[in-house]
Amino acid sequence: MKILIVLAHPEPQSFNAAMYYSAIKTLLENGHEVRTSDLYQMNFNPVSGRQNFTSAKNEAYFSQQSEELFAYGNNAFADDIVAEQDKVFWCDLMIWQFPLWWFSVPAILKGWVDKVFAMGSFYDNGRIYDNGMLKSKKALLSVTTGGPEKNYVTTKYGSTNQILHPIQTGILEFVGFSVLQSEIHFSIERITDEERKAVLEKWEKRLKNIFI
Repeated sequence: MKILIVLAHPEPQSFNAAMYYSAIKTLLENGHEVRTSDLYQMNFNPVSGRQNFTSAKNEAYFSQQSEELFAYGNNAFADDIVAEQDKVFWCDLMIWQFPLWWFSVPAILKGWVDKVFAMGSFYDNGRIYDNGMLKSKKALLSVTTGGPEKNYVTTKYGSTNQILHPIQTGILEFVGFSVLQSEIHFSIERITDEERKAVLEKWEKRLKNIFI
């Protein structure tokens, strides 16, 4: 199968990076094709604007959705966006590997979505959710947190289901992805090396059977 892994962490020696490299190795060893987007190492620019496009529908007033529709019909997306869109179109499964920052994805990953998940290309009027343009694909969130699991309850931070709902339902399912159960590991900076090793082993075991 074809798998895209998107990493959103600025430190190459982080545990998120370890999860990312472990996933690449395990999936390749099990016969899958893998493409990657290591957003910080790519120096991906998350800021949207006219630089998203090589030509314009309206030079006087910038409306991103209007320009996206124009770009879709006129092959006018910038090269960096085309490259990332092609990876998403190519894959059967997309994995996002990221730390939970302020109860959401890091800004670089949100900006990647803002630029790559373009109207016309990824969704359109009536082409959302069950009729979404990417409905043949699956997605998986692999997330680390700073806080302990006991804090992720409705009376404190909110459950992880509540926190991840805008990402899973408002982004991924919106364009048609079927979202698999998230891989969540809590308080990752406060656990022992042995516990981190066990997390990686568990992750590798899950990935070996990801399509079963």
